[in-house]
Amino acid sequence: MNNNNLPHVAIAILYREGKFLMQLRDNIPTIFYPGVWAFFGGHIEPGETAEVALKRELAEEISYIPETVSEFGVYSDVKVVRHVFHAPLTVELKDLVLGEGWDMGLLTPAEIKAGKAYSENAGMERSLGEFHQKILLDFMNKYGIK
Repeated sequence: MNNNNLPHVAIAILYREGKFLMQLRDNIPTIFYPGVWAFFGGHIEPGETAEVALKRELAEEISYIPETVSEFGVYSDVKVVRHVFHAPLTVELKDLVLGEGWDMGLLTPAEIKAGKAYSENAGMERSLGEFHQKILLDFMNKYGIK
């Protein structure tokens, strides 16, 4: 597969107290993965490294920049190349400012395995993005998170 013509994005697995911070994407049919739980992050701009793009996107989306991020892996499909990083979330959920998306939440490993979680803002359970769930399950397996 030729990755050169695909868009590249940088996304973050942010974790706190055994839970994972996820964004409930806006329920707009014209965006990728509308109305599903997904990672924070976004497009890598020309001339940016994946890490710089990630920190810029996190600042825009939740007003939070982790001190250090570690690379987890690169996941590609026919639409996009995802550069995945991970970092601890060192602030409380209430200290984040949601600048993009419908909702955010700290999802438990059980919710991730089930592929769905309740959203206060949506007033209902919403699904995890299929690729996002796979990446999180890989992460949980690698680090022995049950």
